[in-house]
Order: sequence, then structure tokens, then C-alpha cells
Amino acid sequence: MNESFPRFDTGRSRSLSACRAGLAALIVALPLAGFAPLAHADRADKDKPLNIEADNMTYDDLKQVNIFTGHVVATKGTIVIKAERVEVTQDPQGYQYATGTSSGGNLSYFRQKREGLDEYIEGTAVRIDYDGKQDLTTLTTNATVKRLQGLSTVMDQVHGSVITYDGQSDFYTAKAGKDVAGPGNPTGRVRAMLAPRNGGAAPLNGAPATLAPSTTIQGAPNQ
Repeated sequence: MNESFPRFDTGRSRSLSACRAGLAALIVALPLAGFAPLAHADRADKDKPLNIEADNMTYDDLKQVNIFTGHVVATKGTIVIKAERVEVTQDPQGYQYATGTSSGGNLSYFRQKREGLDEYIEGTAVRIDYDGKQDLTTLTTNATVKRLQGLSTVMDQVHGSVITYDGQSDFYTAKAGKDVAGPGNPTGRVRAMLAPRNGGAAPLNGAPATLAPSTTIQGAPNQ
């Protein structure tokens, strides 16, 4: 089943294209530019050095990968990644890539500041992949992403199986999955709490909104 939130229909067609391709999993596309058209993730982050603290480090010369384990904290400008294990590689052009993973019920952590605003994108998931070339972050398995005002006030919150955040365009997508299934959500649909445009904080309680599939998107199943 394909779903979309009409409130965020700004002409960007990533999720719509996925629907037309017959993608069966639910995908939600949420362009953050709808909140602040001139704001983006801090553009200088991708050019900053990657600093890492950990209990241990090994280097695999054959695979050209640095492996950090034990309470790993990686920072790159305003970007922060925390995980039990982080693997770092670098391509011939000098772009850096990091993969953070956690286990045993623990989640990896990601945060990045939005340029020109006192706002942050914060997320958790079992696995977090950062692509330094595209400034793209992918959170996989039991993923949650929040838009914060300051470092404490939750403005929006999205929960799904896989969430991608494009720091260059301030655009993220969320995909459903069985790993986020539970009481009241047996199929693991994407859940979102979204603040009104007047800037008020989104409530974090109450029943989730009832979503209905679009009847105008090609490939939507008959109800």
C-alpha cells in the first residue's frame, strides 16, 4: 500500500515516483523546506575533518577500511554519530563514508544542525550510514527521526523501518517495515507527528492519524 501526506506535497516527486514504480511498501516523503524554505543542513559539514573517539581501532589495509569499536563517537562539523561500531572508508576523491551499527537492543545515534537555524535533525536506528559525497544519511531498522528546535523541543517526529535524510535538499523519506510492527500497528506502517506551520511543538501523545491510500496514484490497490 502506498500512502502520502498531502500537507507535504510541494512538487517533489520522490515518493510519487516510487509509487508509480509499483513499490508495495509505504513511503512517506517529507521535505523540510516546507518549514523553512531557505534552510539546509550545515553546508560546511561535508568539508570538515572526521574526528572519532573509541575504545579500539583496527585498520584493514586490504579493504582500506578503519574499524572503530566500543562507545564510538564520530563528529564531522555539526554531524554527530554514536554507535557500538563504526566503519570508515574514503574514496579516491577524498569523500568519507561511515557506517555505525549497534546490537543487543541498543540503537545508533545521529544528529546534524540545520544551517542558519537553531534546529537539528536527530535520529536513531540499529544501523546508520553516512555518505559524505551526497551528504545523505540512511537510518535502517527501527528508525526514528526528529526535527528539534534547539536541542530539546520536538517539532516533528517520524518512525519507520528505513529513513533517509538528504542534508543538501533538507528532504527525507520514511519506509514501512515489519521491524516497526507492534500493538496497534501490526503491519509496521510509518507513523509521524507533525507540528503545525505556526511553529507550535508537535504533541507526542494521542492516537495516530488514520491514513487512507490515494485513489489517484497508479498502482494503488483497490479498497
